[in-house]
Amino acid sequence: MMPRCSISPSSDVQLFQTFNGIQQLSQTQIFKAWFLDQFGVLHDGKQPYPGAISTLFLEKLATTGAKMVIISNSSRRSSITIEKMKSLGFDPSLFVGAITSGELTHQHLLRRDDAWFAKLGRSCIHMTWSDRGAISLEGLGLRVVDKVEEAEFVLVHGTEALGLPSGSVLPMELEDLEKTLEQCAAKNIPMVVANPDFVTVEARALRVMPGTLATKYEKLGGEVKWMGKPDEVKQLDHY
Repeated sequence: MMPRCSISPSSDVQLFQTFNGIQQLSQTQIFKAWFLDQFGVLHDGKQPYPGAISTLFLEKLATTGAKMVIISNSSRRSSITIEKMKSLGFDPSLFVGAITSGELTHQHLLRRDDAWFAKLGRSCIHMTWSDRGAISLEGLGLRVVDKVEEAEFVLVHGTEALGLPSGSVLPMELEDLEKTLEQCAAKNIPMVVANPDFVTVEARALRVMPGTLATKYEKLGGEVKWMGKPDEVKQLDHY
């Protein structure tokens, strides 16, 4: 039997250290890289959380030489995320950049150097946003279709609308999008979900996210490619 590793109660080794807050943690200057989520951490989708900007925490952290990166399961691209932070009052120069599930999805669909993405077709059913702003597929060489029989895969960026071949969107209830998924599952076509979250914060409310549709699709027997946290990020060379 292999001996077990143990630490004597009288050992001087400090296993845990308690901090009163993230500002105290930053003052230790232990960490040189900080990965910060945005929704529910820095802001609520509408405005910054108290202290996120007013206490100059991020500015103070930057003076220590720390590199800060936004990580988010947003279905939008990294550049849009940085613009969002700026519109909320954050200084974008404080961040090295942003890594979003939407950016990873875009890059994989563009490059197709992954075996799973390489075999995807070009025709897709596109579920996107309406009130929150539809997501562009420009430059990806995809053909958006609104007939399941013409689709080779399902691309889910949002839960409010169905993308149309014209480039516009048709607002739909979640239940109606789920009915479309039932047809897609019957055809046995794969799904790419650009935001794996089930819900997100928006002011004091919770919004249903694409992960909810992906879970529904798996229950229908469909294959889903989940993009974003907590899955491993394997390609960062494009950031």
